Amino acid sequence: MPQLPAPDYPADVRARLEADAKEIIARYPGARSALLPLLHLVQSEEGYVSRTGMAFCAELLELTTAEVTAVATFYSMYRRKPGGDYQVGVCTNTLCAVMGGDAIFDELKEHLGVGNDETTEDGKVTLEHIECNAACDFAPVVMVNWEFFDNQTPDSAKRLVDDLRGGRPVEPTRGAPLCTYKETARILAGFPDERPGAVGATGGAGPASLIGLRLAKGEAPAPRVVRPRDSGAPHDAPQPGSQHLSSHDAPQQTSASDPAGPAGPEAEEGE
Repeated sequence: MPQLPAPDYPADVRARLEADAKEIIARYPGARSALLPLLHLVQSEEGYVSRTGMAFCAELLELTTAEVTAVATFYSMYRRKPGGDYQVGVCTNTLCAVMGGDAIFDELKEHLGVGNDETTEDGKVTLEHIECNAACDFAPVVMVNWEFFDNQTPDSAKRLVDDLRGGRPVEPTRGAPLCTYKETARILAGFPDERPGAVGATGGAGPASLIGLRLAKGEAPAPRVVRPRDSGAPHDAPQPGSQHLSSHDAPQQTSASDPAGPAGPEAEEGE
């Protein structure tokens, strides 16, 4: 059966969202260019892009709901259903996978009792496997609400999600402090992050990403700041005096992430 028209937001919510939406639309010479940040705005309200949110965007931008839906379903950063306060994404693309990303994802599924794109019963964590985050220097990478947690292991990733669910402070390896998924969506809509020190903490690319550029300029190599993968240090407390620039310097058997294909040839060529 055809779906009924999406219900509107309550009057007070709509008035607040309209004021924010008009501020966003005013940034662009053409109103429809504001669609992506508007989708983040409605996502900051409900935690996902609902039919109500898409209808709201369509009305303000004078688009059809089909046009808005086509965009909202194309980009993976827009949720299509309610989720947790923390979106925990495990990169399972090629390099992160062979460095242990597949093992991390499998152990988190078992540890949390959820599958891909599913949310824990307490509503805290939504787990998903994600594609490349352009942070291969620090593989395997886990992202929480799009903030980086580099050089992860199954154990460190499990400590991470346990801390998130327990309400304990968690600090990304680099970048701004964590906030909830809804708060992150509002920042992505283009509104300032007003938390004290958050903007100054964003920083830039890590040493492992910049070492090639620095060597090309004839500069001295950057200090090695990332702890060894097997240090046992908490995920949010880099070990002083670490000797590894990135996880690529630390040995880990490929078979940890691919039990069916352990590292090294097992048969003669042609067999």
